[in-house]
Amino acid sequence: MRFFYKAKTEKGVIENGYLEAPDQISLEGILRERKQTLVFVREEKKLAFFDITTLNNMFVFVKLHDKIIFTRNLSVMLSAGLPLARSLSILGKQTKNYKFKIALDSLLEDINSGMGLSDGMKKFPAIFSNLFVSMVKAGEESGSLPQALRSVGEQLDRTYTINRKVRGALTYPAIILIAIFGIAILMLIYVVPTITKTFADLHVELPGSTQFIINISSFLVNHTTTFILGLVAFIVASYFAIKSRRGGIVVSFIAMKFPVIGTIVQEFNSARAARTLSSLFSSGVPVQQAISIAADVMQNVYFKAVLVEAGEKVEKGATLSSVFKSHSNLYPVIVGEMIEVGEETGKLAEMLMNVAVFYEEEVEAATKDLSTIIEPLLMIVIGAAVGFFAVSMITPMYSVMSGI
Repeated sequence: MRFFYKAKTEKGVIENGYLEAPDQISLEGILRERKQTLVFVREEKKLAFFDITTLNNMFVFVKLHDKIIFTRNLSVMLSAGLPLARSLSILGKQTKNYKFKIALDSLLEDINSGMGLSDGMKKFPAIFSNLFVSMVKAGEESGSLPQALRSVGEQLDRTYTINRKVRGALTYPAIILIAIFGIAILMLIYVVPTITKTFADLHVELPGSTQFIINISSFLVNHTTTFILGLVAFIVASYFAIKSRRGGIVVSFIAMKFPVIGTIVQEFNSARAARTLSSLFSSGVPVQQAISIAADVMQNVYFKAVLVEAGEKVEKGATLSSVFKSHSNLYPVIVGEMIEVGEETGKLAEMLMNVAVFYEEEVEAATKDLSTIIEPLLMIVIGAAVGFFAVSMITPMYSVMSGI
């Protein structure tokens, strides 16, 4: 077997390299003969094209909840006096997520070689965001890494909570609409052809709505494969369109202008921007860097553009509040006013946190109201669809019965 190792020499220097050995015990014996002490070891395995490791790399993702647990536990361990390397080793053994385990093993390896935690995290941008890395780096520089990790954990936890509430409010209607679509497809493929055959035998003159349903049914029955491929292609194309720059602008614009949803989008983005800036300022991250990181965190392109503009204008000497005030159509007036108070009193981070908490509570209340509004709307949509189908299918039958 081939091992990658790190070992400490008699002079205390860390050396690393690769060695062939039957097992880890044999490897330790070889290093002892060289008067070296094993510090870290990892077995190097050759990967098959589609073995379980390759599949894990392709499809396993690190959930936000996993990162929250990791951050909290690491903060607690460091606060209790455990060395960083030992804390990472323990957390690496506990995690069940393959990709996260690889990242933690790499962090442990970097720490043992003398690198900083934030430097090691930069190697995994998909797991540790710029926000995460910057706050950890500020904690390292100020000597308050446990507190910085605690702040990161709180930031991630609030993001997770708000995302879950918004997602929860939209999950129910999404499931209902998907179920309706699925049932409609099944009826068009299996039920309508039977009724169509009856109409054909009776030579009934069909209304336009009935003929419309029959035409759709015929297409689905005769071109089922084409329909499935077309549906998959549409979903894939829509996904990439939304992810594109122009698609992101369109989606952001629609989200802001949509009734009820628009208010939630405004409050959600205001809360995210305020909490991110507050956390970064509290951790000691420089203003320019904090604004840049906050801009990266924003998903709506319009709210993101305001922070990009803020970074440019603050660099030229303008105040942060003046930028937010000039965009009151996006960020509510209270955001700019609270930032101005924070700038005047020297409590900007505290004021921003107050803004974040206020709008997070507003989003939670709005998502509850959204669920209440959506339910009757769904009933109307379902009733209209069922009514259209029923009338379209029953009208020709009624004509036949009247003729008899």
